Amino acid sequence: MTTTPMRDLESLPLPASGDRFPAFIEASQGTRSKLKYEAAHDVFALSHVLPPGLVFPLDFGFLPSTRGDDGDPLDVLVFGDEPLPIGTRVEVRIIGVIEAEQRNTPDEPARRNDRILGVAEPSRRFRSCRTLDDIGAPALEAIESFFVLYNRLRGRRFDPLGRRDAETAIALIRAGERKRAEGSRRSGSGAGDAQRGAP
Repeated sequence: MTTTPMRDLESLPLPASGDRFPAFIEASQGTRSKLKYEAAHDVFALSHVLPPGLVFPLDFGFLPSTRGDDGDPLDVLVFGDEPLPIGTRVEVRIIGVIEAEQRNTPDEPARRNDRILGVAEPSRRFRSCRTLDDIGAPALEAIESFFVLYNRLRGRRFDPLGRRDAETAIALIRAGERKRAEGSRRSGSGAGDAQRGAP
């Protein structure tokens, strides 16, 4: 009997150069539900639901073939014309990053948990956005405030450290790509982790 190998979206390779990267959506803009990709079963499973009155301000997902300090793929927030369905693969043009630290428990040391920011490549509304200045400080402050509250409600601490440009964001993506490749070599497998922590 033969079986068809499962996909592993976390292992989708990144382009060798440029400012455009593939991303997969785990939470749609305007919704309360956060899903999480489970590579072991190739499904998006419901992770948790935000309380009434709190919704995701943008499409929220991950960049494949990367790994952050928390062991998960790097997070990405996507500016687009309308909410994208869960599991959508979207080409994202990187415009910057909100650098941040996160503590899941009071005794746990802080770990970097940055929010990469990008524009959906097919977007009409944001097609002219190239930098964080094009988005504007009020919108960025609202995004930071959302993640501070989002984590506080889950018993965690999220501290924004600063906002950096696309060049810095891309360097962080490449560092995450190298970290995942090194981890795969040590484990002897290119497959993603079967279970990931929540963002």
